Amino acid sequence: MRPYFFVRSMLALAPLALLLVLGLGLPIFGQSNFAVLSGTVTDQKSLPIAGATIEITARSTGAIRRTQTNQDGLFEAPALSPDDYDVQVQAQGFAPATESLRLEVNQKLAIEVSLKVGPIAQGVKIVASTEVLNKSDASVGEVIEPQSINELPLNGRMLLDLALTVPGTHVGFGAQTGETNPLYWRPGQASALVIGGNRPNANYFLLDGATNTDPTFNTQNFSPSPDAVREFQVQTSSYTADMGGAGGGQINIVTRSGSSEYHGTTYEFLRNGALDASTFDSMGNNHLVQNDFGASLGGPILRKRKPSSS
Repeated sequence: MRPYFFVRSMLALAPLALLLVLGLGLPIFGQSNFAVLSGTVTDQKSLPIAGATIEITARSTGAIRRTQTNQDGLFEAPALSPDDYDVQVQAQGFAPATESLRLEVNQKLAIEVSLKVGPIAQGVKIVASTEVLNKSDASVGEVIEPQSINELPLNGRMLLDLALTVPGTHVGFGAQTGETNPLYWRPGQASALVIGGNRPNANYFLLDGATNTDPTFNTQNFSPSPDAVREFQVQTSSYTADMGGAGGGQINIVTRSGSSEYHGTTYEFLRNGALDASTFDSMGNNHLVQNDFGASLGGPILRKRKPSSS
């Protein structure tokens, strides 16, 4: 009877255990590399406009997201990929307004749009740049933009070297020092970064919203090529509750996505001691030979079209 009772007890506790596992897994789904665009739509007297249509168009892919304002004139568009966007706001009896903005990785941007009374044919284009000040949370950090990834020199094409451009980040140590356990990071590990005064094993790495942290060493698990990365964010302190998993820096990397046009790169980075300038007292070059080459290609996905019926 005891085995039977044990089985029945386990079956009774199975739903509770399932809920417990799902509850523990909820914080994982909160981590994201997507941006959130929210805002208010008002008239010239600062009164909210309900039912206004917001059309958000991504410039690289042409993807369109549509939403509407509620009775308080508020709207929110979550899960937007980092990109340049054109936002068009329309409401009955008002002239449409258009605003161009850029959304970065894990950014929460709030805008204010004021519509003028007038015919639909007369549109209003907002040319003012979006505020850079983050008003939605108190997180501290910076985003390494695509221009920096493409133009800044990288020795060995190590992407995380660009994280050193963020204030509060510097190179950590890879070997054992004092009472430090070398198990937490490999000697010479490129991701051994000290962020905000924390240990190198206190950082957390995300790749397209998924965990990219080595569970043994707490370093970066997979290092993508700079040509495959659009941008990445380094948060040094005061990050929001949706980030976590470690007490140090939060490094959120977003890879490139396809676009409406084909694009690609090829590169070859050569270092050779024969090209170095040697002094009179030197013993010749150091015979350093390093070749770093590769290529990348992206574009739209071609789908087979169904034949039209005659």
